[in-house]
Amino acid sequence: MEFETADLKPEEIVTLKLRGIFRKQGYKKYKMSRFEEYGLYAANKDFLGGDKVITFTDLDGRLLALKPDVTLSIIKNTRADLSSQEKLYYIENVYRESKESHTFKEIPQVGLEFIGKVGKEGIIETVCLAAETLKTVSRNYVLEISHMDFAVELLQSMDLNKEEYFHILRLIRSKNADGIKTASEKAGLTEKQTEKLCKLTELYGSVQKTLNSARKLVINDTMEDALVQLEKVCRGISASGITGRLQIDLSMVNDIDYYNGIIFRGYLKNHRSNVLAGGQYDKALRLFGKKAEGIGFALYLNEISREEKIKRQTSKNKKHQMLSIALPKGRLGSRVYKLLEQAGYGCPGYDGKNRKLVIENKQKGIRYLFVKPADVAVYVEHHAADLGIVGKDIIMETEPDVYELMDLKTGICSMVTAAPKGYKEDTDRTLKVATKYVNVAKQYYLEKNRDIEIIKLNGSIELAPILGLSDIIVDIVETGSTIKENDLEIIEGFRQISAFLIANRSSFKFCNKMITEMTERLRGIIG
Repeated sequence: MEFETADLKPEEIVTLKLRGIFRKQGYKKYKMSRFEEYGLYAANKDFLGGDKVITFTDLDGRLLALKPDVTLSIIKNTRADLSSQEKLYYIENVYRESKESHTFKEIPQVGLEFIGKVGKEGIIETVCLAAETLKTVSRNYVLEISHMDFAVELLQSMDLNKEEYFHILRLIRSKNADGIKTASEKAGLTEKQTEKLCKLTELYGSVQKTLNSARKLVINDTMEDALVQLEKVCRGISASGITGRLQIDLSMVNDIDYYNGIIFRGYLKNHRSNVLAGGQYDKALRLFGKKAEGIGFALYLNEISREEKIKRQTSKNKKHQMLSIALPKGRLGSRVYKLLEQAGYGCPGYDGKNRKLVIENKQKGIRYLFVKPADVAVYVEHHAADLGIVGKDIIMETEPDVYELMDLKTGICSMVTAAPKGYKEDTDRTLKVATKYVNVAKQYYLEKNRDIEIIKLNGSIELAPILGLSDIIVDIVETGSTIKENDLEIIEGFRQISAFLIANRSSFKFCNKMITEMTERLRGIIG
């Protein structure tokens, strides 16, 4: 039966093309069962990035899972070792938790795995195929590459406990240099150690320039070896004709229990996040008792269906491509707009008095979107805006997948616990806590090992203990006057809050020059 490719969806065309590319390179198709034993995923939840899996009991009483991952199944079943090779590709749907909708979503994937004796040649082959995969979808892509050992070795050389180590690692991943400074000071690190960790967030860009900057941070042979390996792989990739689309970002670090060596991600312009991810996972193989090397990647096909729509929108608006910045409505928005105006990014004729939700400066290529404070991070994470300015309280509560580029040192307030004057806590019973910061409150009391009941409110939080709805509140205060006027008192201030400049991860790759210039100007003003 004949058919025209015009009748196929974009993701179907991509799948057909990739199947041909992978087969030509000697990869065989892997087909996995729709269901796997739950124990496989329960024991390796960190590899999945979450512990939520769809489970059910079969007719024999076995607890099964609707597949959340393909690589773990391949690792479990491979017979490859250091004297052989197994090259597989797959076209599968996986089922994972959607944090936005609090449901499970079906994610179609195309991927490949190279297991056994991989070596430098195998790594180069896999990364080149990742680039070819991105190019099949769109020529406007960036392939970002890193080496796990560089950042991990630097961190492990410092006297950090487990909690401090993983906290700073998360800050490195989000490029939060200001957060690293605060965390390093709290952990008792030296000024020189802190400076090196902050520099990690700046190690991104063209291959040779980034490698040269990275060598200034090297403190041992392992870090130097990581850069040598990275340079050799990048040379091999460039020899295959992939140059301008390849970047290094040494702040990119995957799960340290499963991944090692070279890791990479692929981005397409105007997509909200990476559409491809992969890397070496020798550690994961060893956890399964497999004496082999492994590297692979997956392309998320659910993102590809948006490509044609994006192309049409981009073509229509080509003359007016702008950097979009989401600002919070209200006092904080007015403050940060004045700061941006001072940095040279104001909009002529705008005085802050009208109710326009969108204002532009076409000469500067800047567009401002005025949105509810709680929605700024949503706009940025979902690529409705390239940048945003949002309170740290919102970042702590929602944990958006964005870069936290800088602390703007404005909108300063404190996250506190407060209760009626004279309140004495009864530790024998569950503490009732009223707040709009549910996740922040949970984490705060989890660290105190305190059993609590959360009562979520959206405003006038101070009323809750007055009316007996709660024992205590968790909220942010600027001056504390509202707390005092309602006969409450602050029990503990546990976190300083201020406004942060955040960036969409994909926008940061494609609009880096403009974003970097803006952050440098703002730093010059803030000091």
